[in-house]
Amino acid sequence: MTRERTTPSSTSSSWSSKPEVDGKRPAAPSLGLRGTLLFLWRQLTSMQTALILLMLLAIAAVPGSLYPQRGVNPALTEQFLEENGRWGEILDALGFFDVFSSPWFSAIYLLLFISLIGCIVPRVGVHLRQLRAQPPRTPSRLTRFTGYRRIELPGVESDALLERAHRALRRSRYRTVVREERASRSVSAERGLLRESGNLLFHIALVGVLICIAGGQLTSYRGQITVIEGDGFANSLTRYDSFESGAWFDESHMPDFRFTLEDFRASYVQPGEAGTVGEPRSFEADVRVTTPGQEELTRTLQVNKPLHVDGASMYLLGNGYAPEVTVTDPEGDVVAEGPVITVPMGDIGYTSQLVIKAPDARPEQTAVVGFFLPTGTIDEQGPHSLYPDALDPQLALTVHQGDLGLDSGVPQNAYEVDVSTLTPITGEDGNPVLIRLYSGQEFELPDGTTISFDGLRRYAAFDIAHDPFERWVLVFALTAVGGLILSLFVPRRRVWVRVRATDGGAVLEVAGLARSDDPALEEDVHALASSLSTAQDGTGDGEPRPDAAPAADGLDVDGPEPHRPPRAPDDPSEGSAP
Repeated sequence: MTRERTTPSSTSSSWSSKPEVDGKRPAAPSLGLRGTLLFLWRQLTSMQTALILLMLLAIAAVPGSLYPQRGVNPALTEQFLEENGRWGEILDALGFFDVFSSPWFSAIYLLLFISLIGCIVPRVGVHLRQLRAQPPRTPSRLTRFTGYRRIELPGVESDALLERAHRALRRSRYRTVVREERASRSVSAERGLLRESGNLLFHIALVGVLICIAGGQLTSYRGQITVIEGDGFANSLTRYDSFESGAWFDESHMPDFRFTLEDFRASYVQPGEAGTVGEPRSFEADVRVTTPGQEELTRTLQVNKPLHVDGASMYLLGNGYAPEVTVTDPEGDVVAEGPVITVPMGDIGYTSQLVIKAPDARPEQTAVVGFFLPTGTIDEQGPHSLYPDALDPQLALTVHQGDLGLDSGVPQNAYEVDVSTLTPITGEDGNPVLIRLYSGQEFELPDGTTISFDGLRRYAAFDIAHDPFERWVLVFALTAVGGLILSLFVPRRRVWVRVRATDGGAVLEVAGLARSDDPALEEDVHALASSLSTAQDGTGDGEPRPDAAPAADGLDVDGPEPHRPPRAPDDPSEGSAP
């Protein structure tokens, strides 16, 4: 027989293994709209696509940790924009300051969600059919499989041997079925389906986590407040210093409670103790909580030990000092009075910045700026505190007058003032008057303005959050961990035992197949074969275990030496989604 070579015709400029018809090459069939959509759906729900989306989601979250987020710290975000000019504007336009609510992050999140569901749903159906199905038939040639053993047992009854094998496999939690063959009988056993159950459980729980996180973002709220000792707070939207909420948040559903900060205590490492002097050891805030219809409660909040009330959790975030200062203008009117919240500057001594704005002062608006020093000193480094506890509290201040700009309509930070537009009050030498006050002292400036340091209180900063999906996130996360453990540590295997009756006894064949990495399978198959043959010899206990340690045997083993063939490829239905 000869093979003809098809040569290109005069109208064709390329070589082809198929002849042309009427001078035209065959055209590929069109997918059509339905075929195209089906193709895209299969690509989206494939394992590879889900892995890529998961990686993209992790990469997309990186800018959220590198750049300040407007929803978390709007002041720092605005500062970044001012310092970086055009580059900051480009990043803002791309959504780098609102990463987790940006369209591109939401698109990746949604596509990952759809991809996971598309991976899970078909696999659930396949797995349910596998749970109901019987173990697969015993292969005709067991020599190809892991741990193959062939043992001749003279004087042994084949049915009794098969029954012992069946019982041993059942005791080891295998699903078994006994099958009649042409010249023999066999037991087909399978276990480890819990591995796929754990895999599916992990992915279903992961979808649950994604749903709960999305639901929490839509329905949760979080607000920050600062409360001075002796003062209280009622859970109302207008009482928060800063507040953010999800798109589906309903203000009418805010829990009705109020609390009073009774006392705030802080302890620090003292000289002679282990650790860095001044390092904080503990922060505690005693609060009295009142909820309508319930008894009044007194609780102590600590860092990482929040207070839970109906519908909200309250966390202790920060603390500081609130010196009580009274400012009187030259006309004798009190224009500022009471505790003033100071902002710690970050040093270990708790040196804190103080700003008092007095827009009602006459004849000019007045601003008092300076520092509060818990254990103060003034040296060549300027005013600073030596220790964070209030051992020697002092105020180091200057006073400025002019237009504070509070009537311009532009929002201002209550803890900052631009003194470059103001005029400092000076002394006879023409230099700004520097004021140093101890508790209980009063100072009068040349223009008649007086400032007094009347006392000292502490304040605490709290974060109040409500997330109705918070507990469910924990439940699904723990479920995902449990499913992952099952999918990693439960081996899936199949074991076959074939018994053939002979004139003088029986021939035993045992082999196994690992559906995943299972280094113990060969040893367990050998142990099963050895225990079955030993039990038939009357030297064993009669209850062989396929996963017991192999017993030493000097039996005559026919057939090829035990070997580990390459692992058979998994069924397509047993593929693992990411």
